Amino acid sequence: MANVEQVQPRKGPSLAIQAAMLLVVTAAAIGMGWMSGGYLKGVDAPASVPVAPENEGKAEQPAAAEQPGVGPTLVVLAPITTNIASPADTWIRMEVSVVYDGPQPQAMSDDIHQDLLALVRTLKMHQIEGASGYQHLKADLEERASIRSQGHAKQILIRTLLLE
Repeated sequence: MANVEQVQPRKGPSLAIQAAMLLVVTAAAIGMGWMSGGYLKGVDAPASVPVAPENEGKAEQPAAAEQPGVGPTLVVLAPITTNIASPADTWIRMEVSVVYDGPQPQAMSDDIHQDLLALVRTLKMHQIEGASGYQHLKADLEERASIRSQGHAKQILIRTLLLE
């Protein structure tokens, strides 16, 4: 008969030591979270400057508001609701706003809306998936709006983007 040695299973730290280490790590995490929150909140930040008595009750007006017709103009377009190209049973609803360099006629906003609708209908799901897909979609929308408005549309703001 061969000598058979029985191998003892290796013992790890006891349950009490594991629980103590868990408590130490948890306390360290709570402390770091509390300190980070205090830092980000700016606990030691200077207090805000009080409002001067002569300015109480007056809202601050931007400089562009003093000169009518000057400055960027925000126009909210009607929601775009349609199906996309692939898969054909997927619907998209998108609410966008256009930032113009100044006041523009409503016809220009209507043309941009129709052009964006035509673009959205050609989209495929894989083109708009993920963060990079969203960035490409936004860049395409801004390019289309800029072309349609002869450069007057400076930015497209996507307020809502839903796919169903």
